This record gives sequence, structure tokens and C-alpha cells, in this order.
Amino acid sequence: MTRHNYLFTSESVSEGHPDKVCDRISDEIVDLVYREARKTGMDPWKVRVACETLATTNRVIIAGEVRVPETLLKKDKDGNVVKDASGHPVVNPSKFRSVARKAIREIGYEQQGFHWKTVRIDVLLHGQSPDIGQGVDNAADRQGEEGAGDQGIMFGYACRETPDLMPAPIYYSHKILELLAAARHKGEGEVAKLGPDAKSQVTVRYVDGKAAEVTQIVLSTQHLDESWDSKKVRQVVEPYIREALGDLEIAPDCNWYVNPTGKFVIGGPDGDAGLTGRKIIVDTYGGAAPHGGGAFSGKDTTKVDRSAAYAARYLAKNVVAAKLADRCTIQLSYAIGVAQPLSVYVDLHGTGKVNAATLEEALREVMDLSPSGIRRHLDLNRPIYAKTTAYGHFGRKPGRDGSFSWERTDLVKAIRDAVSRREALAA
Repeated sequence: MTRHNYLFTSESVSEGHPDKVCDRISDEIVDLVYREARKTGMDPWKVRVACETLATTNRVIIAGEVRVPETLLKKDKDGNVVKDASGHPVVNPSKFRSVARKAIREIGYEQQGFHWKTVRIDVLLHGQSPDIGQGVDNAADRQGEEGAGDQGIMFGYACRETPDLMPAPIYYSHKILELLAAARHKGEGEVAKLGPDAKSQVTVRYVDGKAAEVTQIVLSTQHLDESWDSKKVRQVVEPYIREALGDLEIAPDCNWYVNPTGKFVIGGPDGDAGLTGRKIIVDTYGGAAPHGGGAFSGKDTTKVDRSAAYAARYLAKNVVAAKLADRCTIQLSYAIGVAQPLSVYVDLHGTGKVNAATLEEALREVMDLSPSGIRRHLDLNRPIYAKTTAYGHFGRKPGRDGSFSWERTDLVKAIRDAVSRREALAA
């Protein structure tokens, strides 16, 4: 039986968290490859990126497999593409280093242990393995559509707890850090003395299944003034926390834990090593919904870890926006080299106005859920991914550049109509 009265907690991390620095660099490389493909006339459908980043004290290592335009490859003196011992094309590291350095600068790292000017950046990218590539490319040859880049399960979720149809704890955890980061970048008063690295955590009390009040607030944020203690940090950040929480009530006995360990001066990759893909729950629903396990950042959209998770969120959000349910979880599953999903599962958590099995059929009707169908429908072959890497991939506003297209609610009518047709046939 569903619980109606309980506490639930989610966390977020800032753009300067070590793992998020790595996510940002990996997705800057995805964007670089898409940008360069569009600029040079390379078919963006043929772009392939699987990029991992490691960051530590004054060191960044970028590794992985790519299929990129020739402008990003190393050439010999005769203009021929250089290949390694395995026959993979060798990338020219200069543009990859450049976008990584720019990302570190924009995040705000100018510290002795991690500085955008002096950090050493090693680029260990090479051409994609043909054994992996054939799973996608050969399916396209056989069926007119590309196969999934890997097997896996992906989940999407939406609920009525916030205006963006996201769970309240993760929504407000993100908002706190977003406001603080915006103020830091603008140089607003003493907030300008905060560092890029921060973590937030919000505990929400649910009453009758609805978010009623905040009972615990945790914020740990780097500060560049070594004289600051926890009391001083709270004085600086509390107005932004209250603004972020908006109309959500703070309980009279709410516990505030601001920099509970005390001083937090050494932060970012100098304080703790970072890796791409280590904050997947922060990226999605804060633990309020299932997660398939695959990370998003550093992957082109043939990888269903990314594209199908976006599609599942898109469908779930449109189901809730269509008022067919108050909560919706969608699971999609794929096999490498196979175009269409092996299964589509819908759970309406007892809030549905329609039969879940009918909805499963309707969703397949209104959207082609093959990787190529998803990429086409959501227009994903674009350099739009660096901005996804902080403050969540979901619950964001669709941009004019095509970013966050999976947050649109333009399928509401189509889903309603498809459900109505199927219900009429069954009557």
C-alpha cells in the first residue's frame, strides 16, 4: 500500500563539484563533435562519442571512443589521417583541451590546486571500435533505422509536486544551488566569496501524499575566505535558500546544517577526485523514481542510456500534463543493435484515469521509440548537452536552441486521442 505520510530526502551538487566538472567536460566534448560535424558537413547521424573524464589536483584525463569529422583528427605532413597501432584514427588533442579548459574557467576554478590556466589536460580519445559501431550502423543498413548502441533499461518519471512536474526534494535541492551559483557568477556581495564546489540536501515531509514542509536543510559550500566559519556561511546563504524554497513551508523546528564540518576552503578536484557519471541520481529524480543505472554525460544519443531516458521522461511528463495520472513511471528496454524497444512498461501508481496497458500501446503509437525515432522526434543531433550537466537533466525549461526538448508537453493531445481510440475499440 502506498504511504501518504512520510519524510523523503534528495540531494544535489553544484557545477563545481568534482564529478560535475567531469560531466561538464565530457559533454563539452559531445557538443564540440556535434558543432564541428554541422560546420564541416559531416552527417550528424554518424557522430559517435563515448567520453569519460577524470579530474584531480591540477590534472584532467579525457579518454574514450569517438567518430568525429576529419577536422578533429591528427594529420601527417602529407595531410593523411594518422592511425594508431590498432588502426584507429588519432584525434588532434588541441580543440578537446581547449573546450575542457574553457569549461573549467566558466565554472570558476582559479585556485592553486585547480586552475583553468595551469591544469594539465591529457586527451586519450581514439576512434570507435568497429565491433561496437556495427551494432548501430548495420541495423540502419538492414532496417532503415539505427539499432540501439547498447542493451539496457531506462526510466522516466513525472508527478504533480512542482510546476515542472518533478519530485519536490530534488527540485528544491537543485534550486538552492542554482540561485547560489547565479549570484556567485554575478559577483553579488559576499556570495562572490563562495567557491564553485557545493552540495545541498532537502528533506520534505509529505502529508496525505503531498509535499507539506521542509524539515531538514543541508548545505555544504566552498568558501574562499578562510576566516569564515559555519555561522558566517549560513548568514550569507540563508536568504538564497529561503528564496529557492519559495512557497514550500520551512517547518518551525527545521534543522539547518550549513557547512556542518566547519571550514570548506579546499574544494573541487583538488579536494576530491571526480569522474564522469558518478551523480546519476542527482541527474534524474533524486531517488524518488527508479534509475536504469546508465549515466548520461559524455555520450552521443545513439546511446539509449541517454536518448531513451530522455524519451521516457518526455512521455511520462506528457502523460501527467494530459491529466491521465498524477504520477507516472515509464520503463523502456533495449538490446544492442536492435532498433525498437523490447518492452514498454507504465506504472501510474494508483493515480491513473486510464488503463496502464492501454497507455503502453498508445505511447508506442504516438512516438517512434527506436534510437533514430527518438533523436528525430526530440531533435537531439545538436550541441546542447553541456548545459544539462548541472542541476538536473529534467525539470528544466526547453531552450530556443533545442535544449531540453524532452521537457516539452506537446504530446498531450496525441496521447489523449490515442488512448480514446483504443478505449473506443475495446468498448
